[in-house]
Amino acid sequence: MRVHVVSDVHGRADALARAGDGADALICLGDLILFIDYEDNAQGIFADLFGAAKAEEFIALRTAQRFDEARAMSAALWASLDGDPRDHIERNVRKQYQALFEAMPEPAYLTYGNVDVPRLWADYTKDGHHVLDGQTAEIGGWRFGFVGGGLRTPYRTPYEISDEEFAAKVAAVGEVDVLCCHIPPAVPELLYDTVARRFERGSEATLQAIRETQPRYALFGHVHQPLYQRTRIGRTECVNVGHFRGKGVPYILEW
Repeated sequence: MRVHVVSDVHGRADALARAGDGADALICLGDLILFIDYEDNAQGIFADLFGAAKAEEFIALRTAQRFDEARAMSAALWASLDGDPRDHIERNVRKQYQALFEAMPEPAYLTYGNVDVPRLWADYTKDGHHVLDGQTAEIGGWRFGFVGGGLRTPYRTPYEISDEEFAAKVAAVGEVDVLCCHIPPAVPELLYDTVARRFERGSEATLQAIRETQPRYALFGHVHQPLYQRTRIGRTECVNVGHFRGKGVPYILEW
C-alpha cells in the first residue's frame, strides 16, 4: 500500500493535481487556503485585495508580534472596501477552494487546517473526497484517525478551537495505526519554525494520546520550517510531512 500525504497546500493547485500520482490514496492535512504569503508578499488574498506593499507591512507587524497594531491596520484596510468585508473574504476563499478541489485527486482523505473554512468544503468536494475530523477511516487495512484545526493563538486564524474541543476530538479517534493532525504534538523541537523564529502551538492532548496508545505514525504539518522534521515517542514515528506549498511534493507512506 502506498499513500501520499500533504499539508499546508496554501493555494498550490498545480502541484496538488500531481500529488496522488503513483499512490493508492492521498491524505491532506489541511491549510488549503493562501490568505497571506510570508515569502512572497504579492501572493494571497490579502495582497489581492490591498497590494503587496500593504501585505509586507502587515507581515512585518505580525512577525514582530505587534498584534494590536496589525489588527488596527487590518481593520482600517477592511473598512476601506465597499460592502461587508466578509463578502470579499468569502468570495476569494471560494475561488481558491474551487480550483483546489478540482485539482484534488481521488480517493483523498482530508481534514481541516487552522486557516481553512470548514463550512465551505461541502460545496466543492467530490464523491472520492472523504472529509474527517475527530473520525477514523480504514485505508489498506490500517486504521487512520483525523483531527483537524488548530489551537487558539494571537493570530486568530479561521479554524482555531479551544484546547478542550481539540482534546475531545483526539479522544474520539481513540487507538489508531496512524494519527493524522494538522498541528503537531506539543514537543518543542517539532514546534519551532527556524525561518519565522518562533514556536507554534502544539497539542498536549495529541502528545498524551501518542504516549498512551503508541500509533505506528503521527503525521502533521503546520510548522513550515521545523527545527526537527521528525522524532520518535516510544514506538511512534512523529513526522512533519512538509510544507507542500514550498516543496510541491508529498510525504510517502508505504506498508
